[in-house]
Order: sequence, then C-alpha cells, then structure tokens
Amino acid sequence: MPEPHKEETGSRCPVCASREVETFFEIPELPTLSNVLLKTAEAARQWPTASIRLGFCGDCGWIGNTAFDPGLLHYDKHYENSLHYSAVFQNYAERLARYLFRRFHLTEKDLIEIGCGQGDFLHMLCRLGRNRGVGFDPSFVPDRARPNGQHDVRFVREHYSSCHAGYPCDFLCCRHVLEHIADPASFLKGIRKALDGSRQANLYFEVPNALFTLRGTGIWDPIYEHHSYFTRSALKRLFASSGFRVLRMRERFGQQFLGLEASLAPSGQTSAITHRRSRIGRLPGDVRAFATSYRRLREKRRHFLRAANRSGRKVVLWGAGSKAVNFLNVFREERAVDFVVDLNRFKQGMFIPGTGQQIVAPEFLTSYRPDVVVVMNPIYRREIVSRLHDLGLDTKVLLA
Repeated sequence: MPEPHKEETGSRCPVCASREVETFFEIPELPTLSNVLLKTAEAARQWPTASIRLGFCGDCGWIGNTAFDPGLLHYDKHYENSLHYSAVFQNYAERLARYLFRRFHLTEKDLIEIGCGQGDFLHMLCRLGRNRGVGFDPSFVPDRARPNGQHDVRFVREHYSSCHAGYPCDFLCCRHVLEHIADPASFLKGIRKALDGSRQANLYFEVPNALFTLRGTGIWDPIYEHHSYFTRSALKRLFASSGFRVLRMRERFGQQFLGLEASLAPSGQTSAITHRRSRIGRLPGDVRAFATSYRRLREKRRHFLRAANRSGRKVVLWGAGSKAVNFLNVFREERAVDFVVDLNRFKQGMFIPGTGQQIVAPEFLTSYRPDVVVVMNPIYRREIVSRLHDLGLDTKVLLA
C-alpha cells in the first residue's frame, strides 16, 4: 500500500474546504456500480470499473474517494439495493420508524424521503401516524413497490432539489444517499433552501459509519459509488455549515450506521463549529492502521480461497450487496466462488458486476450443497445460520 501523501491534484475537502487531504489507501478497478441488475454473466464481466483513492482530511475528519467521478454513475430502474427482504434489517427499519414517529410526533404530518428506493421505509412512517408522504428517487419502479396497505404516499422519479420547494414538509428523511453525493455541502444547502418555508421541519439522515470501516469490521465497505465516508466530526460540521442545527447523533445497526437528527437553523446563521478545527480524536491513527488491517485480512482470505480451489471445496457468498462486489473483484483471479446468495428476489438470477457470479435464492443451496458459506456482513450471521438449518444444511459459516 502506498504511503500517505498530500493529494497532488489539490483536492479540497467537500466538508470544510481544507486542502489538507492526504491519500492513504487505494483499491484498483472496482465496478462503478455495485447494485446494478445485470442479466448475463458477460454483461456483468464487461461492466466498467474505476479505481478508488481514499483521502483523509486532518482538519474535519472527512474521508472520501478523491478519484470520484460522478459522471460514471447513473441511477435508474436497474439499480436495486433494498435490504428489506432480510428480517434482521426489516426489524431494524421498523424500530427506527417507531423511534422517529415518537421523537418528532409524526402524526398527520407531511413527510418527504429523499432516496426512498421502493418506498418501504416511507410507507412505515406514514402508516404509523396517518401521515402524507412523498418519496423522491430516480430508481423507483412502481411494479416493485410494496404498498403495505398505505395509500397516501406518492413517488417522484427525480433527484430532490431546491426546485421542489413547493412540497410541504414537516419531516424530511434521507438514508444512505449523502455518501453518494460528490458535493454534499451544495446538496444540503439545496435542501435547506427548499425547506425555507417549513420553519418547523425536522430531519433524519443516515450514512455508513466511517469508524466501522476503519477499525477493521467493515474492511469490504469501500465501493466506487460512495464518494464520502463520514465520521461524527465531519458529519456534524457539514450540517452546521449548511444551515442546520444538529440535535442528536448516534451509531445504529450494530455501529455500522450514523444517524443524525437535525432542525433548521435560522437563515444566515452559521454555527461556531464551522470556524474552528474539528476535534478528530484518534482518527489519524485509525486511518494509518486501515491499510495494514486491510492487507492482513486480504492475504488471509486469499489463502483461504486458493486452498478451497485446490481442494475442490464449494464456496458461496451470502449477501449480493456492495461488500460482496468489493470482495469478489479484489479476488477476481482466484475463481473460487461460483454463486452468491441473496434474499432480494429482484437480484436473484442476476450477475455480480465485474466478475459475473450468478445470484441465487437460498433454496438453490439444497441441491448445490456448498462446503462453506461466507457471510459478508456479520450482523446477519445468526439469520443466515438459522436459514441454513431450515434448509437442512450443516454448512460451515465463515465471516468475510
């Protein structure tokens, strides 16, 4: 891995505008989209790739891909990343919806969700309090939506921006979108402008937790479509400088996510936090240690895959999301994995971008009889073991 160095291209931190951005890690040639639906192995193997170059801002704690090119990304009906087919994730989403319902008194209110996917979470919030919802997402596909008996929800197949200021809003939710945005400050300021007439609006944003990745438990998290990996300090500073008052921030979903609650700051008010260097604590040490942790685990998993190949053991991955795409493309030369299991029925029968493994339903394993199931996300381990038991399989389970 290369030694950290100041970014030669003059990269500026998108949170605090500092030029103190150091490159500390690189991953060559990952697919530009991890959750794209590809119907053939050939199309999957021909999907375009690009390199990730992770930089760290020593002033505010932002981490991001300094080689990011938003022109390589296109989100449409062929993009599918719903996790609601897992009982573990569904239970988490339901608990979060109930929390937000109580916390912000969401009864008979106007709600907006940015990046709503197929509307699962928005339906939950509207059903809980007889709310009215509007979801914005260019990848929304009406045929895939699961209405759950909720009718006062509408969908707009567009990116949300200040031009949508006419939509009333008491509460705005945006989960796992901000990390995809090349200019998150402009994005948030556009939201702030759109909400200017909704003085009492509250917000909830959720992003992957950069510390979960840095400290070894999310090694396979970096993907090309994520421009930013937010730490607490960077996320707080970003919202404070974009016209919001941060109310609360906490780790969620086994510390994998950061959830931020906010309200609107008075127009023109800038928090004092934007005028000083952020307190980033142990972050520089975590950043320096990441490459070593990554290299150690990568070589350990490479040894495992090569041994499995030599011995003829069948290995499958469980979870055809971004972690699996990262993992398989890093080890594309090993050719030890032929299938990836996923509960999302819209992914089943499709193929992994970059490497071309087919995505299958859990029931496929009863005839395939794998020797090892590699679990891509540890939070799903118990659910996966239970599903294997239900299928009558006593397969060895390994964490990626």
